[in-house]
Amino acid sequence: MNKDHLLSLAKKYSCPLYVYNAEKIISQFKRLENAFGDTKSLNINYAIKALSNISILKLIKSLGGNIDCVSIQEVQLGFQAGFTPHQISFTPSGVSINELDKAANFGVKITLDSLSILKEFGNKHPKIPVAIRINPHIMAGGNKKISVGHAASKFGISKNQINEVKKIIDKTGTVINGVHMHTGSDILDVEVFVKGAEVLFNIAKEFNNLDYIDFGGGFKVAYKEGDTATDIERFGKIMSQRFDEFCKEYGRDLSMEFEPGKFLVSECGYLLTQVNVVKPNTETIFAGIDSGLNHLLRPMYYNAYHHIENISNPTGKEKEYTVVGYIC
Repeated sequence: MNKDHLLSLAKKYSCPLYVYNAEKIISQFKRLENAFGDTKSLNINYAIKALSNISILKLIKSLGGNIDCVSIQEVQLGFQAGFTPHQISFTPSGVSINELDKAANFGVKITLDSLSILKEFGNKHPKIPVAIRINPHIMAGGNKKISVGHAASKFGISKNQINEVKKIIDKTGTVINGVHMHTGSDILDVEVFVKGAEVLFNIAKEFNNLDYIDFGGGFKVAYKEGDTATDIERFGKIMSQRFDEFCKEYGRDLSMEFEPGKFLVSECGYLLTQVNVVKPNTETIFAGIDSGLNHLLRPMYYNAYHHIENISNPTGKEKEYTVVGYIC
């Protein structure tokens, strides 16, 4: 986005200010669609935890996307943005049965990620089909904090517990209509996704009434110049062919689903702040800005890299600063 335009927005609305570039989101969405263009049925379920701004949600809807939610509040936000129940996937972890009851009443697509909840939900709502989230026992992600598919992760039902799943659904009469997986974020290696897909394909064969397979998200984007990113085009070519092969093995066409979050929005956003104070000491020069972890928590949570640029004085003499916020 043009720096002069950003400065004009900061002047008009004051700082701190988030600005989003819709064109980048559109291009990423289209890129993902094109990568899996040979697939008969593709659903892109935007993971709204990545960015829940309602204008962004409306943009995703206008592109033909659906949404993935992990709390009942996100589901309600989806309704406010105009999504219908069948366009909303509810894939929580560790929520109460009361929250799942609300999702059932809303009529959204539901994914369950524990044996106990599968049993409890099945006893209460035996006629409502659900998907199950599988833990594939794969360590993948940009760092340990965002690797969620390994055997010790809280997320999902272990791939080794499928017999227990079948016992529960035999007793409750629950229909499993989807299998789901999400192994982590910032995954670069296409082969990791392919390996996880094969785990899901093997498990999918155990259920006769599937409508879809949800392969999650976690595609890596470039955070700075020269950074590497997931080769979506290569992955799309490999997965489209393999998915079609599986559908023939399964005996009917299923829907292929993905849950991109950061892939769609990470490169679209700008947080505009201004420097309140320059404070040198014997160790460094602090640049104290009018924002903090209340507006941008990711660096502290995940040691995440966010590029910082001086757009009001880009030709000034360069010095090394420690950029700090106004929160203790």
